[in-house]
Amino acid sequence: MSRRAARPLALLCLVALLSGCSATWGWYVVDPTTPRGLVNLRFLVSGLGYTLGLSATAIVISVVLGLVVALPGLSARRPLRMASRTYVEIVRAVPILVLILWVYYGLPVITGITLGVFWSGVVALALSDSAFQAEIFRGGIQSIDRGQYEAAASLSLGYRDTMRYVILPQALRRILPALGNQLVYMLKMSSLVSVIGMQELTRKANELVVTEYRPLEIYTVLVAEYLALILVVSAAVRWLERKMNADERR
Repeated sequence: MSRRAARPLALLCLVALLSGCSATWGWYVVDPTTPRGLVNLRFLVSGLGYTLGLSATAIVISVVLGLVVALPGLSARRPLRMASRTYVEIVRAVPILVLILWVYYGLPVITGITLGVFWSGVVALALSDSAFQAEIFRGGIQSIDRGQYEAAASLSLGYRDTMRYVILPQALRRILPALGNQLVYMLKMSSLVSVIGMQELTRKANELVVTEYRPLEIYTVLVAEYLALILVVSAAVRWLERKMNADERR
């Protein structure tokens, strides 16, 4: 049997399996054709805004912080390079879940500053991701040909203007796929913030499981939510990459 013919058959088998086992598996809890299922689906989707807001805020902060950390790592001064390297190695060594718990429970004890669950999640995710962003920026900047620096120097551009107008625009085009991967990674890691009570997608699913006692069906919807979200983000990143490449060829 050819692959083209096998795909509809596999889909038919999957539909038959799900419908045949509905009485045992309890798909009614997420069935949009019933009032109860529709309410449950709306409850699950209601966490989408928090997931997007948390991830978007954290990725913006991590990109800025990563660039700030990366630039000293390219300095000719050894203390600056060592400070950048130390930050990257320490932050990368701490698991994200541990960092989330430390920021939420430990930071108020040390600094006296109490953050809500949203900003605790943002700070933890941004700090964790900034170390990876720093390495991405460092690699992207180092990939730029030395002649670009010499051309900027011939125009009497200082370090700041050289980075702003010459080096970083070229580096951003090269590291855009890696930045897109980090955004996808951030979306997935945002689910860990549910452990401190953040009402995002995963937290909503956990709460619904407690009331409905149907983990398979509810977590299947959760998987579908993340899959759809990440596919949309990945498509947007690819579109932006093609647009930037097209502009560069003009």
